[in-house]
Amino acid sequence: MIPPPLPPNEESRLAALRSLELLDTGPEERFDHVTRLAQRLFNVPIALVTLVDGDRVWLKSHQGIDGGESSRESSFCGHAILNSEIMNVPDAAADSRFRDNPYVLGDPEIRFYAGCPIAGPTGHLLGTLCLVDSKPREMTARDEANLRDLADIIEQEIASQHLATVDNLTGLSNRRGFELLGAKFLQSFHRRVVPATLLFVDLDDFKSVNDRFGHVVGDHALREFARILETEFRESDVVGRLGGDEFVVLLGDTGDGASGVERIHRALQDRNRTSSEPYQLAASVGTALYDPNDGDTLEHLMRRADDAMYAVKRRP
Repeated sequence: MIPPPLPPNEESRLAALRSLELLDTGPEERFDHVTRLAQRLFNVPIALVTLVDGDRVWLKSHQGIDGGESSRESSFCGHAILNSEIMNVPDAAADSRFRDNPYVLGDPEIRFYAGCPIAGPTGHLLGTLCLVDSKPREMTARDEANLRDLADIIEQEIASQHLATVDNLTGLSNRRGFELLGAKFLQSFHRRVVPATLLFVDLDDFKSVNDRFGHVVGDHALREFARILETEFRESDVVGRLGGDEFVVLLGDTGDGASGVERIHRALQDRNRTSSEPYQLAASVGTALYDPNDGDTLEHLMRRADDAMYAVKRRP
């Protein structure tokens, strides 16, 4: 058996997957009706919607097999998400990657597998819509087109959920999205005993930009600042816009917020020196440190960082 290698963007892929709040959730008809249709259309005993997590594969929808999770190391789907093409395995017993796989040698005795990768709203490959049979079989070009069409329905359902957690103006997580994703990250930091830092960022005197230049220019400035945050911080950090001119950044694996604050100020100085826009951008940043041994909540962390930000603003 050849375990699936990790995609090069694994860290950001997992962040995108976990932000959708689909893992460890129960059956949903919007997904189940697609797997039932796939089971009938392709006349296979098993049809699944899978989500490939860090070390497991979560079965979000399952026909012909019990739900729950399976090992990513032994999974077919871990291989299928390595690129966007349908992965077709006509006979797993004759494939060097899978011939001694426990799911081939034992239950459910996989011979045929076809998995269409499912992309999330950010383009990351999250899992698959897959077909499984205990008999070898071939996929025609028409079969692959039909499977892709069904996977598109799954992607549309996921995208509709994603819209409720994304800020329309900047494309960052909105308050709800940040709270959902941030809480998940804190759970992970607590479990792994990893420190973290929350930055609460408020653009200084931003009202004057809207008053002097209008809201179209003001919206452009907010989008510009969002891109600065995305550029300055890692894909694994959580960046959100709470509303108005307030932004937040959750940094993992750090117990010192000073470097993050300095990064923001330096990026704004560089921007102001080179930009041809008629306005300057500056920000006040408050920090709150997360100690994984304290089990602090995201709500409390945000409140402390907010208080720290206002303390910065009050300085002469």
